[in-house]
This record gives sequence, C-alpha cells and structure tokens, in this order.
Amino acid sequence: MNLEEQLLKMRRDWDERAKENARYYVATGNENWSDEEFFASGQLTFEEEILTDLENICQGKDPKQMRVLEIGCGAGRVTRALAQYFGEVYAVDVSGEMVAQANRALETFPHAKAFQGNGMDLSVLPDDKPYDFAFSGIVFQHIPSREVIENYVREVSRLLRPGALFKFQVQGDPSVTTSPGDTWIGVPFTDQQAVEMAERCGFDPRYRHGAGDQYFWLWYFKK
Repeated sequence: MNLEEQLLKMRRDWDERAKENARYYVATGNENWSDEEFFASGQLTFEEEILTDLENICQGKDPKQMRVLEIGCGAGRVTRALAQYFGEVYAVDVSGEMVAQANRALETFPHAKAFQGNGMDLSVLPDDKPYDFAFSGIVFQHIPSREVIENYVREVSRLLRPGALFKFQVQGDPSVTTSPGDTWIGVPFTDQQAVEMAERCGFDPRYRHGAGDQYFWLWYFKK
C-alpha cells in the first residue's frame, strides 16, 4: 500500500467511524455520550494536560492573545475546551464527517474553526502569522506510518514561533504490531526514535513521559 492509498484509507475509515458513532471512536470510554458528558470529558483532558502545564505552554503570554492549533480534533471534544481558553484555535482532522461535528461544537466560538486536512500535513491551516502552541492527544496512536507522523511534526515546526511548544502523544508500546492498512493501531516509537525525530524536525525534545506505554507524551520545543 503506497502513501496515497494509505491516506485515502485513513479518511474513509474515519468517515465511516464518524457516521457510525463519532464520539465513541474519539473517546471509547462511553458508547452513548451525551453532549454534556462528551464535552466534560474534553474539559477534563484540558485541565489535566493544559492547565497543569501553563508554564511550558503559555511561557508568560496571555492565553487570550495566543494562537493555537490542534491535530486530530475529531468531533471537537478537546477543541471546545481550547476555544474557551485561548484567543484563536485552529483544528484539523482527516475526516470531513468529524470536522463537520467539530464545527457544530464550535458554533458559539467565532475565534475557533476546524478544517479537513489531507491526512499528513497542515497546508489547510492559515499561516499568515506563527502559532504559539500545538497540541495533539490520542491521535498519532492511530497512524500506522512513521512517515506521516514525522511529516505532521515537521509541519508543526513550520507553523510555530521559535521557542513554542508542541505537546503530543505517540504510541510507545513496543509490543504493538501494525500494518499499513490498519488505521486504528499506530506505529510505536522508542524514546530514542522520538528524540531523533525531534532533532530532524527542528525541535528540542526537552521532556518525555511514558516511554514503553500506549500514551507516550512528548514535549517538543521549536528551536
């Protein structure tokens, strides 16, 4: 399966999941999320991963003056929480079905918008001025291609201002086996592979947590 076929399959598979039960596939803890429960779960993620880390994320800037981006927004679970806190929020997802749901969730936030991307870069996002922070959670764990993941990382580097943080997860469990056609189980990274990817893409991999686990968090600061 070549890259073009892989990206097409990712889009089709995630569109199908979105049509079947978008919120379940975004957060598998509940098959029948209510609006309130779904967005409360996103708020909890925001509180755990953003509010506890403001020194690294904001670096003294007023959040309302910050422009942030999110990769893999799904149905807007975390995007909505980001929009309540930051001045500008731009999100991207490979699935048009997911993006439609995310934008419905963002209707009351005119400073936030989700876009359908091509599955491997951020060319769909505005690039008229640099971004101050980038975030991605439970997304790259579903991408079976290191090439695709690294291209996203390189694209974030292109869009961020110097010194800004890209906080994201990759699959860290070395026992995981993937295949090019599997759009649910993503390719794993070792700590060394994460460090090398950062260096190739112009980042300082200052902090890392969870190597060897499914949720391997990376703090990449743009050089």
